[in-house]
Amino acid sequence: MKPSRIRILIVDDHPSLRAGLRALIASTRDMEVTGECCNGREAVEMFRVHHPDIVLMDLRMPELGGVEATLAIRAEFPNANIIVNTTYDGDEDIYRAIQSGARSYLTKEMPKEDILGTIRDVHAGKVILPSQVEERLRERMDRPELTQRELAVLDFLVKGRSNKEIAGVLDLSEDAIKSRLKALFGKLGVQDRTGAVVCALRHGIIHLE
Repeated sequence: MKPSRIRILIVDDHPSLRAGLRALIASTRDMEVTGECCNGREAVEMFRVHHPDIVLMDLRMPELGGVEATLAIRAEFPNANIIVNTTYDGDEDIYRAIQSGARSYLTKEMPKEDILGTIRDVHAGKVILPSQVEERLRERMDRPELTQRELAVLDFLVKGRSNKEIAGVLDLSEDAIKSRLKALFGKLGVQDRTGAVVCALRHGIIHLE
């Protein structure tokens, strides 16, 4: 009896990257593409239809991002095997993906052999993290968790908003914003607004649209 192939759903909003993954999988004898789509919302719907063995999930997509789609799929199908495959390598990106239930995290410049090997390992029931990804995750675990309000303030900083503007949007006093900034700087290990913005972008806490 011919062994069954590993059925893979590709989720990525870039057609050229989907085509590259499709060609890579087609070059193997033990895998096949069972479907592909360009955003997280479609991924959830296609998972319900195809029940793939593996999902290769991008992070930043329209309508519904990879972390949110992973959470939605895993909530409905707890045993779903999802591998994040993305250009983003910030430790916060990695942390959020693993927290959402992804079994592994690959960056798109990784060797093709590593991508195929990870697919096979995850399909065999293993949770696999490349060494460089594991190192970045350890870095993230050493940093205190930010609250939702602190993340909102940080997003305003990245957008160049003043304390007065932030206070107006959040309906807080400027003194309250200064206090929140002080606590935020302490958690990030920085001294000022510029340091906070650099840190947020470098670690993937906030992304420029």
